[in-house]
Amino acid sequence: MVEVTRTVVVESAQLPRKVFRIFVELEGMYRNMVEQLVLYAVRNELTSFTRLKALKYGELRSLYPQLPSHYAYTACQDASTRAKSFSRLKKEGLVRKDYPEVRKVSIWLDDHLWRVKSLTSIEITTHRGWIAVEMEPHKQFWKYVNSGWRLASEAKVKLDKKSRRLVVYLTFKKSVEAYRPRGFVAVDVNENHVAVLVDGKAHLFETNFRAVVLGYYYRRKRAQEKYGKLYGVNCRVERKVLGKLKERKRKSGLKWKLANVIVRVAKERRYAVVLEGLGKKPGKEMINHVKDGQLRHRVYQASFKGVQKAVEEKAKEHGVPVIHVNPKNTSRMCPVHNTTIIYSNGSRIGKCSKDGEPWHRDVAACYNLLLRARLGCGSDAPSLGWLAVDGSRVPLGSTATHDPIVVTRALWARWKPLGATNKHELMRMSI
Repeated sequence: MVEVTRTVVVESAQLPRKVFRIFVELEGMYRNMVEQLVLYAVRNELTSFTRLKALKYGELRSLYPQLPSHYAYTACQDASTRAKSFSRLKKEGLVRKDYPEVRKVSIWLDDHLWRVKSLTSIEITTHRGWIAVEMEPHKQFWKYVNSGWRLASEAKVKLDKKSRRLVVYLTFKKSVEAYRPRGFVAVDVNENHVAVLVDGKAHLFETNFRAVVLGYYYRRKRAQEKYGKLYGVNCRVERKVLGKLKERKRKSGLKWKLANVIVRVAKERRYAVVLEGLGKKPGKEMINHVKDGQLRHRVYQASFKGVQKAVEEKAKEHGVPVIHVNPKNTSRMCPVHNTTIIYSNGSRIGKCSKDGEPWHRDVAACYNLLLRARLGCGSDAPSLGWLAVDGSRVPLGSTATHDPIVVTRALWARWKPLGATNKHELMRMSI
């Protein structure tokens, strides 16, 4: 049994000016507490919430006696999280300053600082007492409310000062038990597409992450050259222009849509999802010996780990087991003869060095992942016995392993299941 958590962002209705001014004052005091705590924690190398609270709680209560006491608790939680993140980044050499800077603040709330009044309203305690806030729920909010998810005791609130609204971050929880798999769906993630093997059929989902990354790379470069010469490096105008680029949001949407398609197919068949066991930062390992700056950036932003994380999170939500296997040489070895596949002139289709049958690079990787999962080789997968793979020459055989079904992004991005996607794809190709 695994507990899954999801965060839903809901905006409040527009608040009266007097009421919103109370939340502005609350945010100011909360920000001051967090800034003091973060500096103290980093200076004294504290990352423990309980230790920080024991040392600073009395001082915070004397400085802000008008605030409910639990704001001191949540401020310590917030500050310890920031201090821990800053210490980790400092060890990796990714920070430029000796102390972290608190730029954006979300007010952390525990079960003593807020409560649910109705399905569409909550109450938040402040230095001026309890204040009722009406929310404007959307489709995603009702989806979690009506599908068995329970609301957690913690929440966060951010102020939208332009529209006088509160942005409420609600946390939903659900206990999910993974089923025992009857088969496997093998997934191989690449820079520009994702290969999925289901019931002996390979599907090649085009993601076009390369075009997305390069497009934003050139836009960012032009903006830096243009405004850097006029106003200096990292100027306010440049930061404003770069802030409008939505590369992360666009890539995130593609990842979650693709993960939804894969997990739905696995759940319908009661299969487990097989993924490569990549390291924490596979992009860094891939660019160690790459000198071309553009290629380094493209590989680092290719979302190998991001797609896997999206699949893992979506699988956890639906109770679909996920298995990681050793990724070594999955695209270089013939699944039938366990011999080297020879690729020439950068082609993605190679030939088995023993029997000469052609293999598409991504299809061979999927079959090898599937075989390792079924045999329990290099993974925690239970052994389900040997998988029979047609050993005849593939162009004349029944499996056609060199020819995957290509699914364009315009099709799978509509959240269609694989059966319907194949149907539409074949109809389009026949026309």
